Amino acid sequence: MEITSIPAFLDYYENIRERTLRVVRCIPQDKFDWTYQEGKFSFADLIRHIAAIERYMYAENVQMKPSIYPGHGKELADGPENVLAFMDRLHRESVEIFSRLTVEDLKKKCVTPAGIPITVGKWLRSLVEHESHYLVLW
Repeated sequence: MEITSIPAFLDYYENIRERTLRVVRCIPQDKFDWTYQEGKFSFADLIRHIAAIERYMYAENVQMKPSIYPGHGKELADGPENVLAFMDRLHRESVEIFSRLTVEDLKKKCVTPAGIPITVGKWLRSLVEHESHYLVLW
């Protein structure tokens, strides 16, 4: 999928996010911090990771800024209600940033955290791929 329009991308991305949220809503509240093995991501960790990567990596990079990804720990949000509010707030912030992009911006190159230049349109596509691959894991 080539991204050539921000409104079309945002419509598509909102559909992806809604699919993610349908899965997240199936997690029993008493299982948010459950993990299958010590040291592995809990459901809450995954939710915080998706939210923080979207806002602090992808949304920063498309503005030609470096990633400021803070991780996925409980210090960001703890408890099911707070974790969901964190995800929602960061998504709103990200969409606001993405909505300011122009068609010309989509063709510019931003730099990934690995130092690799990539067009903004391709970087946004990788955001969708990043989120979608977690749905497969769940």
